[in-house]
Amino acid sequence: MIIKKYVGKTESEATEEAKRELGPNIVVMTVKPVKKTGFFSLFQPQKIEVTVGLEEETERPQRTFSPQKEQRPVARKVAAAEDPAQRDTILASSNMTAAKTPDIRDENSAIEEKLDNLSNLLEKNFLKSERTEAESKTADKEKDEAPVKSTKNEDISDETMSFIKLLYNTLIENEVDEIYVNQLTDEVEKLSKPGMPFDYALSNVYQKMVLKFGKSEPIKMDHDGPMAEIFIGPTGVGKTTTIAKLASDLCVTQHKKVALLTVDTYRIAAAEQLRTYASILEIPFRVIYSVEEMKQAAEDFRDYDYLMVDTAGHSLHNDELKQSVESFIRVLEEEMDCENYLVLSATTKYRDLIEIADVYSEMVAYKLIFTKMDETGAKGNLYNIRMHTGSPIAYITNGQNVPDDIAVFDAQRIVKNLLGGKS
Repeated sequence: MIIKKYVGKTESEATEEAKRELGPNIVVMTVKPVKKTGFFSLFQPQKIEVTVGLEEETERPQRTFSPQKEQRPVARKVAAAEDPAQRDTILASSNMTAAKTPDIRDENSAIEEKLDNLSNLLEKNFLKSERTEAESKTADKEKDEAPVKSTKNEDISDETMSFIKLLYNTLIENEVDEIYVNQLTDEVEKLSKPGMPFDYALSNVYQKMVLKFGKSEPIKMDHDGPMAEIFIGPTGVGKTTTIAKLASDLCVTQHKKVALLTVDTYRIAAAEQLRTYASILEIPFRVIYSVEEMKQAAEDFRDYDYLMVDTAGHSLHNDELKQSVESFIRVLEEEMDCENYLVLSATTKYRDLIEIADVYSEMVAYKLIFTKMDETGAKGNLYNIRMHTGSPIAYITNGQNVPDDIAVFDAQRIVKNLLGGKS
């Protein structure tokens, strides 16, 4: 993980300098004005400091779904019972003052502000879990069960081991895949040093997860000629409603020329729904039945900014329908620039999401949109699918209201939620 700061007259200038040095895949962590000093600073223009991060490339692990996952050594260690007397030590160390660790606190102050007292929240959760654990140990003793032998690594401090345990349990509860949880806890172990404060370990995990999510990639606004925005995905995930939300924003807010197309001739209700939205927005709508009609539509709407294309959802094993959707996409790719969006429901089981993502990746490269975020409390699948596919997340939706219930993906907000904070 690389974290560097750049200064420029504007945020754009500093960001461009960062891209020239580190490449286009940087993630902007913080933006703040540079504090002026000295008498002559009154006559100097304001400058902007941008802190960026870059996740160093690593090979993504291959996964298999087995009934019983092998648990790594640290998972066994953190699962072992801890001494309740550690609570006072942890509380004291996690409340270390900035005076004791000036360099660390100064360097990470911006990150800690974004965490919004998350360390305090996690600490409360930890103390609660410790109390529960202590009660469980007492009950075990009363039943004369044999005590569990401690497997604590003496090279890791009690505070770090406690944090690893809390981190592991919190992410697992949020349905982050154990493979990725272990990667994060391994990072904490590698960085562990005597006296390392609780909040430093927390902020490091926070930064790491934000960088792994990467920057969001919503619809491009600066392009020449027409752009086809193609929405793919299984039936029932909310593709049609998502298209309506984005089309509304492009028309009303961005003042772009938009046409709506659908190749979903299997669900009459979906086509009629899209037709209604087009009528409200006063934009063209067309149902496409063949490849030839798609070519004609591309020619007819050549002077438009965006063609929003709804495709038919299909069974993962329906090869005929899959090939049909792919043929429409190939025609548009020959006529204009295209962006593909795989629309997934956040409520879908992880195993099914993996299968869906893999099937569609055989067709096209895509960005991700997660819908129905308001219908689940566990957001771990966003991290799982991002890590599995390597595809950027463009948008999330959290309701049926058009055009309000959609937002550009915010990695910091989701990571805070995954670590136990409020979304």
